[in-house]
Amino acid sequence: MKKSIENIWKEGFLKKDALIVPKLNDLYDQKSIDIVAKFRRMYKINIIAIVVFAFIFLPIALIARIPYMGIPLFFLFMYIVYFAIGFKKELDTIDKNVNSYQYLQSFNNWIEKVTSFNIKLSRYLYPYVFLSMVAGFWFGSIGGNIPGEESVNWLLVEYPDMLLLFGLPVVGIVGAITIVGLLAFFGGKIGEWDFNIGYGRIVRRLNGLIKDMEELRASC
Repeated sequence: MKKSIENIWKEGFLKKDALIVPKLNDLYDQKSIDIVAKFRRMYKINIIAIVVFAFIFLPIALIARIPYMGIPLFFLFMYIVYFAIGFKKELDTIDKNVNSYQYLQSFNNWIEKVTSFNIKLSRYLYPYVFLSMVAGFWFGSIGGNIPGEESVNWLLVEYPDMLLLFGLPVVGIVGAITIVGLLAFFGGKIGEWDFNIGYGRIVRRLNGLIKDMEELRASC
């Protein structure tokens, strides 16, 4: 029966002069390369996907006569891409002339930085998306009728005693503020969940590999 990778690693670490040590280093290197390469590939694909979606979504939004939703969301996508490209360039600067353990530690630190930024951004991102959608519905097309005002007029006919504030239904204002508050409060968790959907499996593999390395280094 072939030895497991973990047993080969352990044997290589415990026997300093063992012939298996070069193979052990190769296994570390290969696993490290596989994890980082897969993450890089997925990260690049996601950036491209956001750009493509943004340039498809904008004309569709204009055709559908919801520019007040399409334009803000387009700039939001470009904002996300701007920082994603910046993080990608930062990833490319990680020193590769070190051993696998040090490289994976640097890569893990980079992931933690990206995750932290994603969580902070999400606290503003989701409320922004919600307000953009509300604006798209309320103002409708440029130079045309304002659907929001028409909706309020219809509601006043149905509910003449409805309270208004600055021409807006109070219940609608309270509802919108509540939703924005909830999105801001839970935005970080939503962003973390979203990140884990895309990269969680790779991050777990990375953490597991680093943990194995640390345990084996400690047993030497």
